[in-house]
Amino acid sequence: MSVMCLRDAMPVHVDGTKSTSFAPSGEEESACSAQAVNRTPEQAENARRRMDRMLAQQRQFVSDASHELRTPIAGLRTQLEEAQLHPDTTDLDELLSCALRDVDRLQAIVSDLFALARVGMHMPDERVRVDLSELVDAEISRRADELPVLVRLAPGATVDVVDHEIQRLVANLLDNAQRHGKHVLHVEVHRNGDYAELVVADDGNGIAVADREWVFQRFSRLDTARSRCRGGTGLGLAIVRDTAEAHGGTVEVGESACGGARFVVRLPLADSPPSP
Repeated sequence: MSVMCLRDAMPVHVDGTKSTSFAPSGEEESACSAQAVNRTPEQAENARRRMDRMLAQQRQFVSDASHELRTPIAGLRTQLEEAQLHPDTTDLDELLSCALRDVDRLQAIVSDLFALARVGMHMPDERVRVDLSELVDAEISRRADELPVLVRLAPGATVDVVDHEIQRLVANLLDNAQRHGKHVLHVEVHRNGDYAELVVADDGNGIAVADREWVFQRFSRLDTARSRCRGGTGLGLAIVRDTAEAHGGTVEVGESACGGARFVVRLPLADSPPSP
């Protein structure tokens, strides 16, 4: 029923003025109730579908996490059982080295799961103002990576962040580039409009267009065996995306000038106007 219809339906006093109080007739009330009833099943169905999607995602995540944890646990158990059955022929040094590798992998997975769970849970007053170039430079300087890193770090890219979360974001991007690069990495920080941009590019095989969204999913790997062998948990880029979004930013991946992957993280500058 339109506003015009309601206005015209208002009762009129003897003096010709329309009443300001109006109770709809039984027929009109029934029509309104019918509209509400008709909307309710559709809204309920939409809510059910959203809940089903959330539950499906949670089940998939639990399944993936269980699989990732089961692999090193199974390897560790096999090594220990073999040593127990054949103690005289067991090479203790080799056994301990293999066991520690599996423990390291378990620790890496659990650490990333914990980091992923805590992204975005910090209060606003926990954020500090940092120069993104200085933070990136400090992270690169403390590492002892295999591939050299060429940097272009412009000063003045100041952001308000939870510093240890952004440190982990930077570390994850560098870890990923070191795993997939061949000769050299390129890292750049600069201002771009109201955002600070961090670019991490490698000269590896790159990421196909069809996979550029999928790589940010939890436990995703383009090369499962190679990533596991070199320490990847499949959670690093998921942490990067969740961290960027928790800070009001974005992350995207494209092709580098060398044909490899080029990740671009954008974070709001500390002196930028708030988003509407």
